[in-house]
Amino acid sequence: MKILCAFEESQAVTIELRKLGHEAYSCDLLDCSGGYPEWHIKGDAIKELYSGKYDMAICFPPCTDIAVSGAAWFEEKRKDGRQQAGIDLFMKVVHAPIEKICIENPVGIMSTIYREPDQKIQPYWFGDEAQKTTCLWLKNLNKLEPTNIVGKGEMHVGKRKNGKEYKMAKWYNDARSGNHGHKRSKTFTGIAKAMAEQFIQPLKQTQLFYN
Repeated sequence: MKILCAFEESQAVTIELRKLGHEAYSCDLLDCSGGYPEWHIKGDAIKELYSGKYDMAICFPPCTDIAVSGAAWFEEKRKDGRQQAGIDLFMKVVHAPIEKICIENPVGIMSTIYREPDQKIQPYWFGDEAQKTTCLWLKNLNKLEPTNIVGKGEMHVGKRKNGKEYKMAKWYNDARSGNHGHKRSKTFTGIAKAMAEQFIQPLKQTQLFYN
């Protein structure tokens, strides 16, 4: 199959698909960090999604302005148009003319603005000891089945400026340094492998996007 991994600079899923013999390409405005520039299209992922070249697309649209983790800044983002831009981009991915599509995003406002995801998964279902609730919207693809359920990983306990205690996954807290948003958006290896192996299997049922 010819498959586009849209908004994927890490090439995590692209690499797993290539291992299975598929003609897979990552696409992002950024240079790839996965080590295979010959499989990377540096450019507009939306343009590629609408090119008519692909049998399937696995998409990771930017979530900075639509994820609930940034809810404290929602009012500002609504006023300056950033949130609407994020919504519009997500919906362009939804309506791409490709037979099979997976859209991956963290918990965010698209569950109410668009619809609930078909599935919510965790990295620890697929061999990575970490927690990160990940939403999948599926078109003509089966839900992922857990492959290797392990421990949920360490938790970080801290205190906010108001003195209230909070907990978050240690890996997520550790990713705060530098470009933390970029680090936190990386696809876990186990999930990437599951996507590559399971999305290609014969369909058990059809999941269609709503108009």
